[in-house]
Amino acid sequence: MKKKELEILLQKIPSYEKPKPNLEQYLTPANIAADIIFLAHQLGDIENKSVLDLGCGTGIFSVGMFITGAKKVTGVDIDRKSVEIARKYAKKNNFEIEYYVQDVHNIKMKCDTIIMNPPFGAQKSNIKADRAFIEKGFKIAQVLYSLHLSKTVFFIEKLILSLGGRITYSKEYIFPIKWMYTFHEKKIMKYDVTLLRIETNKK
Repeated sequence: MKKKELEILLQKIPSYEKPKPNLEQYLTPANIAADIIFLAHQLGDIENKSVLDLGCGTGIFSVGMFITGAKKVTGVDIDRKSVEIARKYAKKNNFEIEYYVQDVHNIKMKCDTIIMNPPFGAQKSNIKADRAFIEKGFKIAQVLYSLHLSKTVFFIEKLILSLGGRITYSKEYIFPIKWMYTFHEKKIMKYDVTLLRIETNKK
């Protein structure tokens, strides 16, 4: 499958019906999600692997990983409504994806690869929330793909080193977020974000 074909398929993923500001519920743009999944597939981190979409929202990464040949796909999110939307879409399209409602701190499953877009920590209630996702990833997976605000990457790098992992790849994106909440000042806000591929050295 070509990357553009994957992007077109991911554009069909349903968005949040009533996004919650405190959870920073922003749908990852299809072109960015497709690029990340395509990269992970090329590097051998998806096909025939057990994969997890951590903080899955409505399921854009989990659907992408299923389409590109993952052996077992799981999506986990703390928001029940998001998981319901993801389950409904997967069932409609006969995608064999398991979705669970669970807090990131309580996850105990193991997997080969995690792809995630954790909360950026832009809201006061979510400061350093992305670190909790990284720390959990180190406990349950061998490889992580994670998106972060570029201005916070220096601190994320220090965390990764302290956990005994290493960054093997990074790429920057412009992440557009359409006006969704009353505190947004523009129709489209654009953020500099960085993708990190992280090896946890977990066997």
